[in-house]
Amino acid sequence: MVLDPEDGGYYSYRDHFHFLPLCYIDWKGIKTMLILGFLGSPKVNGHCSKLLAKALEGAASKGAATKRFDLIRLNIKYCRGCNTCYRNDPELTIGKCPIKDDVASILKDYVTADGYIFASPVYDGTITALMKTFLERKIMLTYKAPDAYGKLPESRCPANFKRKAAFIVTGAAADEYKEVMADPCFEALESSLMLEQVDTSYEMYVGGIENITAEQFQERLEEAFRLGAHLVEDIGKALQDN
Repeated sequence: MVLDPEDGGYYSYRDHFHFLPLCYIDWKGIKTMLILGFLGSPKVNGHCSKLLAKALEGAASKGAATKRFDLIRLNIKYCRGCNTCYRNDPELTIGKCPIKDDVASILKDYVTADGYIFASPVYDGTITALMKTFLERKIMLTYKAPDAYGKLPESRCPANFKRKAAFIVTGAAADEYKEVMADPCFEALESSLMLEQVDTSYEMYVGGIENITAEQFQERLEEAFRLGAHLVEDIGKALQDN
């Protein structure tokens, strides 16, 4: 297949060449769609982890490249509130943080991705400390001028709502308690994406996780697979519209 860069848009090679991924053309040339997964659970083999894996599998089934980050396995330190990263160097895509850990490396992948899947169990009514710590460190992706008192920082690389995210939340309380269990988690995740101008495509709550049957969990795994597939489709539509 020959692509005309003047046409723009995105293209799936899967019907023609099964070894090639979903690609699209931006101002830098032909780019493979990339979906990142972030696990906020300390249990890398638990239910939340398996749901994330299945969602990424769904994204891959539509031709997207995927990459997963298990936050428990990474060196992610607490934000110290020094303001160094978002008060300096407005020309940078990622602000410079004085903390030496894995966050800068993670964010290099983050800013090149087209979509994100965040997965977290409910701990004490909200997302885990692992996930919250990472989200706080994403302040490096913003800039605020020294004289911009009382104003919100601005995104260093705004997505203009072409990048999209999906959320998976697990909890012990049944699905009927989604409003009190999952919604605060969804709000915490969504608020972290507001300044980046990343749109939310899907929210999934899997309740009753402590006594869920194998058959029930299989159904939720299939739902997670569809979530990942639909996320790629939504991003593709946004790129086409653009």
